This record gives sequence, structure tokens and C-alpha cells, in this order.
Amino acid sequence: MCMIGNSQVKDNKIDLLVQQYEQFTILEEESIDSGFARFNTIITSLKALDEGFSSKNYVRKFLRALHPKWRAKVTAIEELKDLSSLALDELIGNLKVHKVIMKKDSEIYKGKKERVTSIALIAKKESIDDETLTSGSDDEEYAMAVRNFKNSLE
Repeated sequence: MCMIGNSQVKDNKIDLLVQQYEQFTILEEESIDSGFARFNTIITSLKALDEGFSSKNYVRKFLRALHPKWRAKVTAIEELKDLSSLALDELIGNLKVHKVIMKKDSEIYKGKKERVTSIALIAKKESIDDETLTSGSDDEEYAMAVRNFKNSLE
């Protein structure tokens, strides 16, 4: 009877882990390392219970679990690499390098955007200053013309 109970517990654990595996996703803000650590815990636990999937399946699952912002990179990997021979740790390394590149690109874009914004603000301020000067001199010209007109009447 003890064997049947242990077998049932093992089956329940496997069912739970398979469900976690199937529903696994990586959140937008989550790092590749953090996502991989969670994923690795699931697959290691499955292997410990003599249950598991192929390495190719792990790679495909991890790629599908990535947030949609990774879609272009996932497509490139799927098109350029033979997924059946791509090791999970190689995939993780590839994604981490890509993340560093994305972060650098984002910082460069942000810097350019800030420069463009500050240039636009400077141009706007100068434009407003010019309008103020122009409208001030227009008022002065008008006042002088009125004085001249009044003087000519006298």
C-alpha cells in the first residue's frame, strides 16, 4: 500500500510540474537569468522524477515563453539556428548578449531623444523671445506714429 501512495504522490508532482512547464512565461521586466532560473527549477524537478522533455523541446518552450518584445530575436534564432542542436545554455547566452545590445540601443535612442527635445525647447524659447521683442518694437512704432500724427495736427 505504501508503494501505491508514493506512486500517486509522484504522479501528482509530475502533473503539477508538467502544468507549470506548459504555462511557463517570462514577464516583460524579468531578466533572462531570472526566467531561466525558474525554468531550470521546473525541468530539473521533472528530470528528478524521471519525467522530462527533449533538449530541443526545452529550447522551443523557452523561446515561446519570452515576452513579445523578443519576437524579432526569437524569429531570427528560429530561422538561423538548428533548434535540435541548440543547447539551452547557448540559447540563454545568446539572449543575454541581445539584451545588453537592446539596452545600449535604448540608452543611445533615449540620449538622442533628450538632445532633440532640448534643442526643440531652446528653439521654442528663442522664438518666443523674438516674438516678444518684435511685438514690443511694434508697440513702440505705433506709439511713435500716434505721437507724430498728434504733433502734425497741432
